[in-house]
Amino acid sequence: MNRLRKIFCVSALAGLLVAHAGIVIGQGAAPTNGYLFNDSHFHLTNYIQEGITAKRFLQLMGDKVGRSTLFGIPLQQQWSFQNSGSEVGPTYYLQTDAPLYYYSFTDAYIATQYLSLTKEQQARLDPMITGFNPADMYGWKHIERVLRTFPGVFTGIGEFSIHKEFVSAKVAGEVASLSNPALDSILDFAGKVGLIVLIHSDIDMPMAKPASEPVYLAQMKALLRRHPKTTIIWAHMGLGRVVHPVGYGSEPGADERSPNHVGIIESMLDDPTLSHVYFDISWDEVAKYIIRTPETVEVSARVFNAHPDRFLFGTDVVAPPDQDFYLAVYKMYAPLWKALTPETSEKVRKGNYIRLFDAARSKVRAWENSNIAK
Repeated sequence: MNRLRKIFCVSALAGLLVAHAGIVIGQGAAPTNGYLFNDSHFHLTNYIQEGITAKRFLQLMGDKVGRSTLFGIPLQQQWSFQNSGSEVGPTYYLQTDAPLYYYSFTDAYIATQYLSLTKEQQARLDPMITGFNPADMYGWKHIERVLRTFPGVFTGIGEFSIHKEFVSAKVAGEVASLSNPALDSILDFAGKVGLIVLIHSDIDMPMAKPASEPVYLAQMKALLRRHPKTTIIWAHMGLGRVVHPVGYGSEPGADERSPNHVGIIESMLDDPTLSHVYFDISWDEVAKYIIRTPETVEVSARVFNAHPDRFLFGTDVVAPPDQDFYLAVYKMYAPLWKALTPETSEKVRKGNYIRLFDAARSKVRAWENSNIAK
C-alpha cells in the first residue's frame, strides 16, 4: 500500500510539474515550432480602457501564438448621463451617441504592463503607441515623448484611425483627414525612427453608392506615396463592418463598380511606389468577406499566393476572456489557410510578422540609443 501511495504521489507531482511547465511556456519563451500564428493586430483594452493584463494575455497565447502586437484603443467612450443614464455605462462606441475623445494615458498603461513582464516574456510582444491625435500638429511630439519616457518598449504606432465607420464622426474636436499635414508629420517621424505604422482608414464611406472609385482611395494612395521610407500596414485592407469590398465580380450581392476590391489591392501590390505598404487581414468582419463563398476564397488565395510577402494575419480581438474567443478569427480563416500554398500560409501567418517587426525593433532601439541621453 505504501508503495502504491508513493507511485501515486510521484505521478501526481509529475502531472503538476507538467501543468506548471505548460503555464511557464505559455507566459515565457515563444514556442519555436508548431504554433499557429503571430498576431499583427491585438487590443489589450477596450473603448473604456478596461481589459486583461499582459500576463493574462500571454497565458491565452500559450503555445498557440508565437508573438503579438500589444496596444490599447486610443479613444475613450464618454459616459454621458443625459444620454445613457446613471445605471449602466456604455462599453462600446455603438451603444451611445456620446462622443469619443483621445486618451493618451493608454500608452503609459501599455508600457507599464509590458515592463511588468520578464525579459523572456517581453520578447514575445511588440507594444505600439496609439494615444495621439492624428489631426494635431503636435501628434508626433506625443510619440517622441512616449519613446523618451519608455525607451526599449515600443516597436511601432497604431492601430490608429483616420476614416472609420461610425467612429470618425463621434470623435470630439477636429476630424482626422488623410490630407492633413499633421498626419504627414506623424508618418515622417515614424519613418525617421523606424517605427512600423498600423493605420486604419476605410477605403470608402459606409454604405456608399456606386461610383467609379471608392471615395478615400486616391487620398490614401497619395498619403502612402508621400512616405516611401515608412513601413506601413493598412489595417483590414480598408474594409469594415459596412464598408464592403468593391465588387468581387460574381460574388452574390456584390456591386458593379469597377475596378473591384481585389483589382484595387492587386494594382497597389504591383505599384513600385507602394512597395513599403503591407495589408493586414485582421478582424472577423474582414474574414466574413474573404470566406463568404468558395469563389471569394479562391480569388483571395490567388492574390495572396502571388504576393506572399505583403500580407499579415491578425486577430483584432479586444481583451479576450479566454483562448477560444481569442483564436476564433484564426479558425474562421480555415478555408483560406487550406487554399494557400504552404509557403504563403507560413509567411502570412508567421514569417512576415517576424521580418517586419524585428526590423522595426532594431531600428527603434538604434534611434533610442542615438537620441536619448543615458
